[in-house]
Amino acid sequence: MILLASVHIVLFVAGLVAGAALRHGGSFVTPFAPAEQVRMFFTQSPMAVRVSSFFLFGSAVPFGIFAVTTVSRLRFMGVRAAGTNIALLGGVVAAIALFFSGIAGWILSVPDVSDSAAVVKAIYFLSFLCGGVLYAIGFGLFAAGVSVTSYFVRLLPRWLAFLGIFLAITGELSWFSLIAYPANFFIPITRFAGFIWMLLAAVALTRGRKTVQPASTGGPL
Repeated sequence: MILLASVHIVLFVAGLVAGAALRHGGSFVTPFAPAEQVRMFFTQSPMAVRVSSFFLFGSAVPFGIFAVTTVSRLRFMGVRAAGTNIALLGGVVAAIALFFSGIAGWILSVPDVSDSAAVVKAIYFLSFLCGGVLYAIGFGLFAAGVSVTSYFVRLLPRWLAFLGIFLAITGELSWFSLIAYPANFFIPITRFAGFIWMLLAAVALTRGRKTVQPASTGGPL
């Protein structure tokens, strides 16, 4: 679990670093910029877009395996609460979101696609929404399922469970970014604080040897 979380983080960060390096100092453009400005961004830096999308797509694989492994670990330790299913749903949604975001980003690196400003902006929004709000909501469900369940059966330290619950809240609040741009602020909080939570949760669950008794699996999740 620790290795999977680490590989996911390394691949994601590698995509950011490689993309920035290949742009040679060029500024990043959001999908909310004017359509022609967005088109020019992808026209001028196709390799940067392709490489960063490559790493983003790849980061979905260890994340998906990490989510499934975490749920399997909880069930192995005797947890039978519905929270494990919620965590699995969230993990699958977040992994699929990264896959789609990476694929959409890769498409934007194709020269024929970047000829149309309208097409570029539409695909860029798809990539942005999948890698942003959809991922954050999925990760929020995953963190909620793991943290709330682990809180009631004491498989995670209380403070770590509360951190996961906090990330679950920020992840779900990112939904409001669909109607209010400032809510996008919740997305990087969920993502980057989520990296820390993933690593710490992996350590705690891997080292834990406690088996939950059937009578101890109560709680809302």
